[in-house]
Amino acid sequence: MSRAATLLAVAAAASVLVAACGSDDASGGGGDKKVAVALITKNSTNPFFVTMQDGAKKAADAEGVKLTIAAGKADGDEAGQVQAIEDAIARGDAGILITPNGPGVNPAIKKARDAGLYVIALDTPPDPANTVDITFATDNFKAGQLIGKWTAAQLAGKPATIALLDLFNDKIVSVDYNRDQGFLTGMGIDTKDKKKNGDEDKTGNYSGGTYTIVCNEPTNGAEDGGRTAMERCLTKNPAINVVYTINEPAAVGAQKALKAAGTQGALVVSIDGGCNGVQQVKDGLINATSQQYPVKMAELGVRAIKTIATGGQKPQVTSGLDFFDTGVALVTDKPATGVESITSTEGANLCWGKA
Repeated sequence: MSRAATLLAVAAAASVLVAACGSDDASGGGGDKKVAVALITKNSTNPFFVTMQDGAKKAADAEGVKLTIAAGKADGDEAGQVQAIEDAIARGDAGILITPNGPGVNPAIKKARDAGLYVIALDTPPDPANTVDITFATDNFKAGQLIGKWTAAQLAGKPATIALLDLFNDKIVSVDYNRDQGFLTGMGIDTKDKKKNGDEDKTGNYSGGTYTIVCNEPTNGAEDGGRTAMERCLTKNPAINVVYTINEPAAVGAQKALKAAGTQGALVVSIDGGCNGVQQVKDGLINATSQQYPVKMAELGVRAIKTIATGGQKPQVTSGLDFFDTGVALVTDKPATGVESITSTEGANLCWGKA
């Protein structure tokens, strides 16, 4: 069985397991009242979260769930998410699905749980993990590790001059440090505090040779942020040949800065695996990306809250982890020995769990 087929089978099995825990009755245990669920994403502009919202809508329609969608105004907008949580409590929703914008939402999540709402984090595990009832997410450290291993293999012993284009520099979010630290670990670079970006030695050895880290710059996960961050890095060292990016919009911005500067041949790697991102791999704008599955996160989340609200069992974390792992696959058309991957064609068939 191919890697792509395996991922589809695992995702389908997970959906069946969660759905099987409860009945198909849409009522909340009595009458005709639908189970009410709130989905609160980081923003409503990033294609990743737009796709997650669409997946949740389809799942809610299929399950007879009343879905309310809210979001922060931008990545990092904790206040907007706090208000959305307060609104869900006031409505008497059965549960909340949330991609947390930062630790500032943790007290509001606690308030929701104290009020009897079941809270599931999607994509971004909070810190600490037990802030929510459970998280459905990509193993973000593994996602970073995959693109790090691929990059080290592609360099084939050449010196690595690295730009790290992260998410924030003013708040600590698990998805940010897990991806960054996973990438460095995959490269074979020693990290210190795995919950902190930027404290590793700026020069040393990676698994194939020597490295220099030129910069850690925030992008806010946006294309314009990626371009600005890359421009700042290039002023420090125009010879950058490895660019790690937190997500694909940031990678697109980085590529625009590289092109404007006349820099050619840099390896640009990322994490997301959306349909646009997979096309960018095919076109050579991104050399490799780790694909995640937000549609599955949303579907499983909607079904889990309905299951619990109708008397079924609560979902369980993946063995050995403190969250439910929704899967990850490296997408590249330049495979590396010893690094499992799928092609951009296979990635297009899977992008974000659309299949």
